[in-house]
Amino acid sequence: MVLALMLLLAAPLAAQDQLPPAPLAYKQLDDPAQEAKAQALMETLRCLKCQSQSIADSDAPMAGDMRHQVRTRIAAGEDPEAIRSWLVERYGDYVSYAPQNKPIMWPLFAAPLVILLLAAILLRGRFRRAGGNKESGE
Repeated sequence: MVLALMLLLAAPLAAQDQLPPAPLAYKQLDDPAQEAKAQALMETLRCLKCQSQSIADSDAPMAGDMRHQVRTRIAAGEDPEAIRSWLVERYGDYVSYAPQNKPIMWPLFAAPLVILLLAAILLRGRFRRAGGNKESGE
């Protein structure tokens, strides 16, 4: 009974893998200029399944769907940055290899500087105390 229930629940997952790829997942655009724009954009977008490859390099079905979306929107005349913004809005900042500077990101960039400053202050105090002990010890 449990096995039959598991098979029933797993059927939609197996069916999803059997879907054909999106029409423009592997087919390039006819206009070389538009394809160049699409390729440049696809190289700066991260595959959400692979996470270490761009959608231009990934063979994951999700990357193929994203390539299809990029090519379709480029063919419709949409600006690559507008497409990037749409994908970031849909999937989050992680999808882009070139994250935007937002106020929430400043602590991420400031934290290493603050840590270095604190380390310098602590080391300075430690060296002063060590130097003072040598002078008083003689």
